[in-house]
Amino acid sequence: MSVSRQVKPETETSGLKKIVAASMVGTVVEWYEFFLYATAASLVFGSYFFPNAGTELDGIIAAFLTYAVGFIARPLGGIVFGQIGDKLGRKHTLQITIILVGVATFLMGCLPGFTAIGYWAPVLLVLLRFVQGFAVGGEWGGAVLLVAEHSPSKSRGFWSSWPQAAVPVGNLLATLVLLGMSWILPSDQFLGWGWRVAFWVSAIVVIIGYYIRTHVSEAPIFLEARAQVEAEKAVSYGVLEVVRKYPKGILGAMGLRFAENILYYIIVSFSIVYLKTVHAYDTSQLLLALLVAHAVHFLVIPQVGRLSDAVGRKPVYLAGAVLGASWAFFAFPMFDTETPIVIIAAVTIGLCFHALMYAGQPAIMAEMFPTRMRYSGVSLGYQVTSIIAGSLAPIIATALLQQYGSGFPVAVYVALACAVTAVAVITLKETRGVSLHDIDDADARRHGLTTARVGG
Repeated sequence: MSVSRQVKPETETSGLKKIVAASMVGTVVEWYEFFLYATAASLVFGSYFFPNAGTELDGIIAAFLTYAVGFIARPLGGIVFGQIGDKLGRKHTLQITIILVGVATFLMGCLPGFTAIGYWAPVLLVLLRFVQGFAVGGEWGGAVLLVAEHSPSKSRGFWSSWPQAAVPVGNLLATLVLLGMSWILPSDQFLGWGWRVAFWVSAIVVIIGYYIRTHVSEAPIFLEARAQVEAEKAVSYGVLEVVRKYPKGILGAMGLRFAENILYYIIVSFSIVYLKTVHAYDTSQLLLALLVAHAVHFLVIPQVGRLSDAVGRKPVYLAGAVLGASWAFFAFPMFDTETPIVIIAAVTIGLCFHALMYAGQPAIMAEMFPTRMRYSGVSLGYQVTSIIAGSLAPIIATALLQQYGSGFPVAVYVALACAVTAVAVITLKETRGVSLHDIDDADARRHGLTTARVGG
């Protein structure tokens, strides 16, 4: 049975900008809250929820283990929301995820500490962290695909990099709030209650983000694919289908994600631990370094996305993997200078290297899968990797620091991760400028389905 697909002109730039804004605002909210937890785990949670952990590093490791729970929940969220997103649409899933992560984060700010309710405090923290991670697991795929599926083929790298740029904006806002509280309040008040304000502020941004997301529309290519699935019952979609039909695509996406995810959390989370424990560096100065770095990261990401449209996805990503492998070897000596401008430079350079990998991910991963299972495919590849990459990176790095008292073993760890990603990039097919309709048609021919397009 054939479903007529009329080939429509590319989305007008003005309409595309609205889609980008709607995608970004929700992503800012989600990552404001997710990064808030990462920073609080580095600065506050170790002593507040795990006061009996032993040394300061033991408490931080315990806090990072609760942080890892969010990463473990993310693949589950990716599976559940990927299935929903491939069946019902990207818009509905994005509305659900923003509410879930907002409620979980607000409640984190209300939690009493270990001294008040004992072990119930870390238990409740873990439960809320799981909900937060579950929601974020469904967020990324929907946000980037909403843009990627509306974008012109020739500039998909640029437009779909904007939701990625929203991540440093969310991180920037979280850092600003924490920095402001740490400046305004004495250290004991900041550690006692000041950090809670940043969690409560999230409620305001969640309401704004939810409202904006109610005014977006699904991409025509998704509506066409959904119509085909409904009309031609032999056509399947979702998680099980993508695992059966595109396992290589999932593994490729995981390889791309591996080093990028590890490098990012070494830069934004472990750097704080290193400077705070090794050099007793001032908390406000640490947050200021991240503030500058996040601002630069935001500016660089769209330009890297544009570069991937001009020269190709592979060379840009490979450059990120190679440069990322070198970063920690010079960054830790720069940290050891304890000079603010040098520390800011080290963190900023690291995030610029990270952007070379991060900016192109939405376009590359969207171009790996057909529309009927794209949400599930990109979510699996992106989120499953976070369990063995980003969730463990601060824990492994902190344990290495505790064992060897040096940043060098951490640098080796980052370099090995980048080598894995470099191999994954080399084995990829270059997809710059490919039409998503052509990917769908190739999928139909490959699996004996009816090609949906008529007259194109």
